[in-house]
Amino acid sequence: MKALVDPDNVLGHGLATIRTQFQVPASFPAEVLAAADAAAKRAPTAHVDRTDWPFVTLDPASSTDLDQAFTIDRSGDDLLLHYAIADVAWFVDDGGTIDAEAWRRGTTLYLPDGKAGLYPPALSEAAASLLPDGPRPAVIFTVRVAPDGGVRLEGAERAVIRSIAKLAYDSVRDSDLPAGFADLADRIQAAEDRRGAARVDPPQQEVDAVSGGGYQLAFSPRLQSEDRNAALSLATNLAIADALEAHHTGLFRVMASPDAHAVQRLRHTARAFGLTWPDSETLEAYARTLDATKPKQAAFMLAIRRAGQGASYVPWREGVVPWHAAMAATYAHATAPLRRLADRYVVRATLAIANGQPVPDVVTSAFAQLPKVMAHADSLGGQIDRAVIDLAEAVMLKDSIGQIVPAVVTDVDERGARMQLRDLPVVARVDAHGVAPGDIVQVRLIAVDPTQRSISFQRIS
Repeated sequence: MKALVDPDNVLGHGLATIRTQFQVPASFPAEVLAAADAAAKRAPTAHVDRTDWPFVTLDPASSTDLDQAFTIDRSGDDLLLHYAIADVAWFVDDGGTIDAEAWRRGTTLYLPDGKAGLYPPALSEAAASLLPDGPRPAVIFTVRVAPDGGVRLEGAERAVIRSIAKLAYDSVRDSDLPAGFADLADRIQAAEDRRGAARVDPPQQEVDAVSGGGYQLAFSPRLQSEDRNAALSLATNLAIADALEAHHTGLFRVMASPDAHAVQRLRHTARAFGLTWPDSETLEAYARTLDATKPKQAAFMLAIRRAGQGASYVPWREGVVPWHAAMAATYAHATAPLRRLADRYVVRATLAIANGQPVPDVVTSAFAQLPKVMAHADSLGGQIDRAVIDLAEAVMLKDSIGQIVPAVVTDVDERGARMQLRDLPVVARVDAHGVAPGDIVQVRLIAVDPTQRSISFQRIS
């Protein structure tokens, strides 16, 4: 996920520095590009023909690495979601040149000025991408969605599909989408509410020019089409996770709830933004009331996302229930194999068990190795996101030195106080002692260095 977007490229020099610092690949080795060009010519021969099914894709308008396409049927009171996932494994040989490079990368890395893909563009933005310019090999997962939002994997097959439309979040109309799209999303949301899920999808941050000069961090509105589309992916991942667990195999995404200290810090953050979070209400319940179209609530959603103890991957283990606290469910990643290495193996395992076949040994072996690889990739992506946000904050505040702003202390340690600015989505430190979490302080911005991506405050009162 991108940390923010920068349409006018005001962060250009700083982003170049970040790319160098974190060794973000600028391209692929020549031998990987050549192998991808050759693999892209492979004709699908293990796939049934589903080109008459009316699949569509729904993504940001500029996206070309399309992992998913979908169509929906009704079966009595149930909905049948046919979710087609790019068949990356068809193009990537185990242990081959492309595979080895993907294991080195782990994930696609996103920055505001571009991405470093997991696979070369010949695959990720052409032959393997579910674009509407021709038939593509895919793995279709059929998920039965009950009226109460319960999900079950009905089947999986390798198929050739043809997307009939590349739809965009900001321009899609209800009439463009399969019948049942909104109903299915509502069912999944209702099931989340009953489970007490605390999944938070904050809107994307942007760097916007301010009239008269300077820049500010703002939030782009999160569209209903995005939330509904996310529900389809969630339904598929939940159904796949249940199927894998039932067959004692798989790789799962797990996450613990924010601990008591983090929740208390979030309460102070909410106070800083002037939000009313009743003492008797849990974080999970309060999170479901937030409105991403309101800037301070959007900023608080981002704070919740950052307050978690971090998600990780674990293989199936006897006697252990893999649990994702934010989903309030057992959960797996399977729906983005063009962008996440682990998904390719989860797709292969699910395809095997859905068809009564043994999971390939290479996949089972990968499940044991992937947690470490994905943890490194996730950590790198997180560091890059944090660096980009630090850069954006410094660019935004560089003309505001001397300004006095209110803040609320969210945490205190031996280094001083951690604080949330009340009027900006900025968390910073200040050398302040004798304060406690929840205290309101006035601070002056005394230094900004976009080169170092740093900002410094001094406590005034």
